[in-house]
Amino acid sequence: MESFEVILKPICLVILIVLCLHAMPSSCNFTSFVFGDSLVDAGNNDYIFTLSKADSPPYGIDFTPSGGQPTGRFTNGRTIADIVGQSLGAKSFPPPYLAPNAEAQAILRGINYASGASGIMDKTGFFFIGRIPLGEQVSNFEQNRIYMVNAMGENYTRKFLRKAIFSLTIGSNDVLNYIQLSIPFLRHDKVSPSTFLDFMISNLTLQLERLHEMGARKFIVVGVGPLGCIPFVRALKLLGRGQCSSAVNTLIQAYNHRLKELLSRLNQEMGPETIFVFANSYDVFMDIIANYHQYGLENANDPCCGGYFPPFVCFKSSDANTSALCDDRSKYVFWDAYHPTEAANLIIAKQLVDGDENVSFPINIRKLYNYNNS
Repeated sequence: MESFEVILKPICLVILIVLCLHAMPSSCNFTSFVFGDSLVDAGNNDYIFTLSKADSPPYGIDFTPSGGQPTGRFTNGRTIADIVGQSLGAKSFPPPYLAPNAEAQAILRGINYASGASGIMDKTGFFFIGRIPLGEQVSNFEQNRIYMVNAMGENYTRKFLRKAIFSLTIGSNDVLNYIQLSIPFLRHDKVSPSTFLDFMISNLTLQLERLHEMGARKFIVVGVGPLGCIPFVRALKLLGRGQCSSAVNTLIQAYNHRLKELLSRLNQEMGPETIFVFANSYDVFMDIIANYHQYGLENANDPCCGGYFPPFVCFKSSDANTSALCDDRSKYVFWDAYHPTEAANLIIAKQLVDGDENVSFPINIRKLYNYNNS
């Protein structure tokens, strides 16, 4: 019986994809391949030896599908990638690449390759020991693509991938590692800011081109947010409440400017069947911090969990009379010292999906999903 199921399952998947691509395109599920860091990690780091984990309470406390249990997401509920997918009709979330049997889900739901502490550059995140850098994430997709080709052939694989969404949310850890190298005992051959940004852009370009060669045609590339305002950096720079590191944010804005220029160039070179969307998370998040009351939030300074000072550990207290959590998670911008709450993620995702060109350029994510590149 088991061998019969092994044979039958790929055949059913092929039939489903054929119907989806030709006979009943409206029946297609939203399919996405997610690359990135802890902002979108759905549990890959649970399967590797690393200091960067979100596998214990209270992480996931508001994640309904798990009943409030940790899933490896570095927030209290859904990530931006989760919410974007649901907004576009996804009935479930892409499983983490390292989860058992995830490969077979690639054709139905896509795969999440993201890894906490990872970066665009391979050395990023070495403080945390284990992580899956962007280049390795793309190589993991390459392995999944081989499975797809074996299941439904090269032609249908290419037709399938050209409709799928490829999102990359990465770069924050590269910046955080770079600014921490300013600490005396961590210094080692620190390059100039301009050279550092060149490294980031050149390495990212290489991975985007690899994905394009393998059939990706619809890209969302998320810019780096205002890390100068997160609790970790505020503490690192000894800044008071409501203050942000202008030096860190200036570096990030320079990177985002180069990133947007890169994506515009790639659109000119590879369009119109390929489209790269620049997601301007920086401006969206800065507006949330500056005008949090207008969004129904009450705190844009403190992390809901883990405290404002080192070691920034978010954990569930064993003492029933004390709690590491804030009173109302839905009113905070920051979940821990590094990551947004689900409440903030909901605001960001909504703007990226349906916002104007100031938020998603040249088109928003909903228009990208509906974009006819056949």
